[in-house]
This record gives sequence, structure tokens and C-alpha cells, in this order.
Amino acid sequence: MAIDIMVSFEQEPAQLDFIWPGFLSGTVGALIAPGATGKSFWALEASMSVAGGDLLDLNPFHSGRVFYLAGEDPEAVLVRRIHAIGKYFDLSTRQAIAENLIVEPIMGSLFNIMDERHLERLIEFCTGMRLIVLDTLSRLHTLDENSNADMARLVSRLEHVAVRTCASVLYLHHVNKGSARDGLADQQQAARGASALIDNARWCGFVAKMTEDEAKTLSSCGGQPIGNDRRGFYVRFGVSKQNYDPIQIDRWYEQKEGGVLVPVELMEVSSGWKGIDLEQV
Repeated sequence: MAIDIMVSFEQEPAQLDFIWPGFLSGTVGALIAPGATGKSFWALEASMSVAGGDLLDLNPFHSGRVFYLAGEDPEAVLVRRIHAIGKYFDLSTRQAIAENLIVEPIMGSLFNIMDERHLERLIEFCTGMRLIVLDTLSRLHTLDENSNADMARLVSRLEHVAVRTCASVLYLHHVNKGSARDGLADQQQAARGASALIDNARWCGFVAKMTEDEAKTLSSCGGQPIGNDRRGFYVRFGVSKQNYDPIQIDRWYEQKEGGVLVPVELMEVSSGWKGIDLEQV
């Protein structure tokens, strides 16, 4: 149906509905990161944020039902992750999440979102949900990842799912080897494969490991730098592409027991910091 131009001129438009700030409901978004960075943990915790327990401080606009399609990890691993995250919530929050979140492991099931039968089952099951998470995208299709035409078709298929279900679709994807090696995982162009994967998405977030330089200049308490031996416990989340809202500043998470990501405030180390002079002790 065409837009009524005169009505649009004369009536105040409705407020945009966001899943969390910047990620518009009913659209397709991407989360990119190198392997073993914590993107699956971030996505699972983000799913719980929308379902009723906001450990990541994402500030979702309102809660709703979430479907997490796990194509990469076996059930036993997913259960351990859920258990570890659950320790940070009280009973009522865990109950709310349990009512709203469905996590379905499909590793080895040969699910293919380009197959019409699989597509229709997904749409039927997810109609009315708030968010659909696909972890990871490469496990859910058999197209050529380096073909712009194929990846444009794939994102169009995800948009079709979003329109039919009224849910946002968030897919997880890896960065290319060069970006991972050079510490450029926070760039929009870092995504592996054809550029259409990110160009055609409306939102793109990233999770990146703390670099050696960041470990030298950042502290969790304003004193001693985090240091190279501890930097593996910290990851940075940010947004490299956002079409409908101002981009927010990056935020840091500390990886706790079991891999759980917990928000942490980091600050620049004082220029006067010299450490402990052992000769004076």
C-alpha cells in the first residue's frame, strides 16, 4: 500500500520502536566478531535482555518473546551458558526470561533458511515474537558467502522473515581473517564475505577483544593498567552501522566465570602512573 503523502505531511508520525537503542523493530541487523571473542555469549545475554533480564545494560524499549536459533553449539554447551548467566538474576527475573525466551539447538539438523519449507516453519513459529537471533548465519544457508548477489538474496530472505513475523532478525557473523589479525574487527568492512551482508542490513554491532595498546592505557580502578596478561578478560561492544538513530559510545564488558559478560567501567590510566618501585619497598 502506498504512503498517503498528505497524511504524512499533516499528522505527527508515530515514535519509532526500537529493540534496543538504534536497532529498529522489524528490521535485520548483524553482530560481527572474530571467533572465540564472546559474540554468542553477547547475543544470548542480549536475547535475555529483551526477554526480561538486562544484564548487558542494553536498555531495550520493552520486553517480548525471543527465539534463539543456535546452529553452532551443542545443547550441553548452551545449557552451561544459560546456567552461568542465570546466576546474575533473581528468581522472578529468571522466570520472566524462561517465559519469553526459546533457545533451540539445531547443530547438524541441516536447517536451510533458503529452503521454502524451513522458511515457512520458522515464520509460523516466530510470528508475533519480538526478536529472532540466528547464531551463526553461515550455518543456516548453503549460498556463496563471497557473492554479492547471493548475500543480497540472503538478507532479503531475512527481511521477509522480519516483515512476516513482525520481529527483528539479528544474525551473527565472523569477521575476515585480515581484520581479526590487524585488530580491525570494529569496522563495518570487517565482516567476512560479500559487502552486501552488511550493506543491506540496517544495524551492525561488533564485539572486539581488548588490544595490547588498550590494555596499557585502560584501568578498571583508575590505577594500574589492565595489562597484557589480563586483557583477555575484556571485550568492547559497539555499533559500526546504524541507520535510524545516533550511534552510541562503545562499552566494555568483563568476562566472568563461565564466560558471562558483565558491564564494567574502564578509565584512562593517569599519565603520572609509574607503577610500584620495587627498589623502594
